[in-house]
Amino acid sequence: MTSEAAAPSLDRRIHPVRADLAASRYRGRVAAERFVDPLATRITAASAPLRPAPDAARSIDTEALYGETFDLYEIRDDGWAWGQLASDGYVGYLPAGSLGEAGLPATHRVCVPRSYRYPEAELKRPPLSLLSLGARVRVVGAAVTRGLDYALLDDGSAMVARHLMPLGETVADWVAVAEGLLGTPYLWGGRTSLGLDCSALVQLAAAEGGHVLPRDSDMQESGAGEALDISGGLPELARGDLLFWKGHVGILRDPATLLHANGHTMSVACEPLEAALARISAKEWGAPTACRRL
Repeated sequence: MTSEAAAPSLDRRIHPVRADLAASRYRGRVAAERFVDPLATRITAASAPLRPAPDAARSIDTEALYGETFDLYEIRDDGWAWGQLASDGYVGYLPAGSLGEAGLPATHRVCVPRSYRYPEAELKRPPLSLLSLGARVRVVGAAVTRGLDYALLDDGSAMVARHLMPLGETVADWVAVAEGLLGTPYLWGGRTSLGLDCSALVQLAAAEGGHVLPRDSDMQESGAGEALDISGGLPELARGDLLFWKGHVGILRDPATLLHANGHTMSVACEPLEAALARISAKEWGAPTACRRL
């Protein structure tokens, strides 16, 4: 997805700057009524919708995941919080009730599409929440219940240990992570395994391979990996190459197959590249604008 147009000077998606309030690091660079130092907080909801305005009727830009750090600049009387996600720099408004104290840094992330967090190391207990791929937790111990290994978290809860991976570790084939999300419903602004848009699929899956990408497709087109020359048509493509259109991005599953979250099937789906190119060119986004290799 590509977010709605930003101010001509600073992109409001990645700069915590408003006319009335700006991050203190922008002092001397922009005009604002006041400047504020960030307060580090943590996302305590399973996910939290991030919007461009404090209005629940507005479409979401993206979602913050459990355990991510959120640099807080303002809490409004109406319950909205304004700040910036530390993971990818996205700025916006989310419900203040989805935030908690920052605590100590996370140590692990969820490395499967989704996994339950339990009140203790016992799968028969009613779960506390369902965490999505990329959610972050702090592991402080381990337990075994009836042969199943659990990771004990700093808040006293527990998760299945094999569903977590240390933050410093990566997977060899990140495209396989994207393949594991096949069938996930398409959701504009969605960034969880319950609903994804095109650029979130790329961002989340690539992160499992150690590739830190920005959130939206136009940002990814500008700076993800190495640009391939498409001036004479598409080059020889390989698994994991990213193909961009104005407002859309897909992953090459193989040289002849496109994997993408899309509004045609309203899901994460695979389709023959030639058929996708013809349909998208005729009915959706036009011709490809770029191809990049991570």
